[in-house]
Amino acid sequence: MLPIDAAAHSSRWRRRHPVDKAVLGLGLTVLAISLPPWPGAALVLVTALVVLLGPAGVPGRRLWRAYRVPLGFCVTGALPLLVQVGGPGGFLTLAESGPVRAGELLLRTSAASLGVLLFAFTTPMSDLLPRLVKAGVPAPVVDVALVTYRMSFLLLDSVRRIREAQAARLGHTTRAATWRSLAGLGAIAFVRAFDRAARLQTGLAGRGYDGTLRVLVPEARVSVRFVCAGLALLAAVAALTFVLERPLT
Repeated sequence: MLPIDAAAHSSRWRRRHPVDKAVLGLGLTVLAISLPPWPGAALVLVTALVVLLGPAGVPGRRLWRAYRVPLGFCVTGALPLLVQVGGPGGFLTLAESGPVRAGELLLRTSAASLGVLLFAFTTPMSDLLPRLVKAGVPAPVVDVALVTYRMSFLLLDSVRRIREAQAARLGHTTRAATWRSLAGLGAIAFVRAFDRAARLQTGLAGRGYDGTLRVLVPEARVSVRFVCAGLALLAAVAALTFVLERPLT
């Protein structure tokens, strides 16, 4: 199981309905995109961090391990705004207002990423996917997503075991051996994935599969108080943004 999935299953908000957490987490993401980057996105970023480390109870180290990947993409996407190609100053020059635009983009994307992580760290996929059918998503699409989600962990476990076996047989001692081991790893993982898919299809056919996977979903109700508190927090962030926008800019 991936660290973010393990954190979601052990979250304080695990038993809450996904709608409760979607209102808060995805609402912060929408605010990060729609509000002015300064101070709006900065306030969203701080709010998301406080909620994640406080009420949601996400460990800081685990949050950083998950956050540094999208943060790297955010930084990579903001760097090209610092320069411009061509123009009277030469082939590659510093763009006018480039640092400001790059900083605004970095604030927006990093804050939006934290809003998505708030939802991901508190909502297991096994709780979310089966409920999408009631939201209007076709059942076959949900079934494919469920099977893919569950088989991905089996495939990752197989890859880990193969790598450990190769390392125990000195398969990573030299560069040539590493490349041979990598090629063998890809071939074996490909064959095992098809073998698991074939066995899954046979098992479903033997159990009378009629096109719908029936799974047990933990009972949960939408909390009106939680949703109202989340909406109030979002409204407070938006209001504070418009109050501070003129003095700070």
